Amino acid sequence: MPRSSLSVLLILAAVSALFAPWNAARAADACPSLRDQGGAPQAAIRIAAAACSENLLWYRPFIDLQGRLASASVSESESARLADGATETWRRTASYWRETGLLQRMSGFAGADQCFEPYGSAYTAQACRAFLVDNPWSAAFVSYVMMKAAIPGFRPSASHYDYVREAYRNPDQSPFLYLDPASAAPAPGDLLCAVRSSTRVYGYQGLMAALDSGNGSLAMHCDVVVAVNPNNDGKAYLIGGNVQQGATMRMMAVNRNGQFWPLPLRSETQVECSPDTAAACDMNKLDWAALLKLKPDASLATLAPPLPLFAPQQPAPQQPSGCCINCVVGSGIPRCPNPNAPALQPQGQAPVQD
Repeated sequence: MPRSSLSVLLILAAVSALFAPWNAARAADACPSLRDQGGAPQAAIRIAAAACSENLLWYRPFIDLQGRLASASVSESESARLADGATETWRRTASYWRETGLLQRMSGFAGADQCFEPYGSAYTAQACRAFLVDNPWSAAFVSYVMMKAAIPGFRPSASHYDYVREAYRNPDQSPFLYLDPASAAPAPGDLLCAVRSSTRVYGYQGLMAALDSGNGSLAMHCDVVVAVNPNNDGKAYLIGGNVQQGATMRMMAVNRNGQFWPLPLRSETQVECSPDTAAACDMNKLDWAALLKLKPDASLATLAPPLPLFAPQQPAPQQPSGCCINCVVGSGIPRCPNPNAPALQPQGQAPVQD
């Protein structure tokens, strides 16, 4: 072989080795290939595709196996554009509330009413953005994903606890089964759920005891499982909303049986994360208490029909000429219509009642 040809081959081999880790990581992430699978017949694929579409839209933020936030480009209430080049971040966050019908249930919270009309005045934009910062939207995100995927039996909620409780108490009516995340094998379409409490650790048994007691609710967080690769890279890929203020992917290790191994559990005796104890910092270490296992398609077909997403809001009509917003008493000029009146709420569905 000529020396020049050998040199070219050696260079190509070196370049290939240099980019091998990048290519492997890209192949392991199922989201790019799931981008256009929203109409798939399998419910699990539709769920994974809906969650992945959001993660891709948010510039693919992710937390790595060590629980470190490795990438985050934008935040929930910013005016920065998402990856489509058109949607402002805060408008997308508001749409998770609005298109699921959950915004109506939040009408008593400051700024919620202004999120009905995202094309309103500077005042409505500021008030809505404040609402998005003050109120956790991870359950609205999961509700959006499940409704986008048209999952029978799922009922949207602003609280993860509601559909966790439904899976535990009424498994015949829920699209999920309540399982122990320490032993069950996750699969696309499942939900991995943690209790958020600063005073105690619940775990699988503790959450069951709370559900049995029937007293009140618990603050929780759930991620959507989008891919599990036990024989490829040994990772599970999950996506959650309001994770570090975005639609963020989480990577977690799995064993050859596809089980979380080890499941990064929070404990009551663990060292708290701080600059002095950096080794204890792990964003994956939560009080994981339940794996909601998606039922097979045949079982889902027997459940209540899925609820549709609300139609996206259209830009607000221009105010008619000859009216005033900040009217002067006695001027005789009629007041302009209220852009946040109920008539501008999502069409085609009655207000949701708690």
